[in-house]
Amino acid sequence: MRYLVMISATQADYDAMTGKASAGSPAWGEEDMRAMFAFMEDLNADLIRTNEMVDAQGLLEPAQTRLVRAGEDGEPVIEDSPYGPDDELPAGYWVLDCASLERVTEIAARVTRCPQPAGAPARPVVIRPLGAGDEVSEPTD
Repeated sequence: MRYLVMISATQADYDAMTGKASAGSPAWGEEDMRAMFAFMEDLNADLIRTNEMVDAQGLLEPAQTRLVRAGEDGEPVIEDSPYGPDDELPAGYWVLDCASLERVTEIAARVTRCPQPAGAPARPVVIRPLGAGDEVSEPTD
């Protein structure tokens, strides 16, 4: 079964990774960044080796986000960077092909052990099964 595994972050978290601390996100140093990247490289290499990795991407900071929605008149309304510094958004994801929910949960638990500076927020790892399209139920009256 395929699963989407997501991690989240705020703009303040991204700023912290560039050395700019805030009340909820201590500044990351060079060693912190190296440790995080080494951890993620090892994790991804293991997932490739076990043939569970389908795709993985880190996402750029929320400040580079664009939101498009339908306006009241049906025309698109476009907002650049509509999120505040403390709004959590997806920061990265893996699409994994795992034998079971238990296996993907083991992987998500490993993700939670990614090194970060003391006092950095511990964000949850979200697991969402990916459907093949036939799981959508018919609407009921």
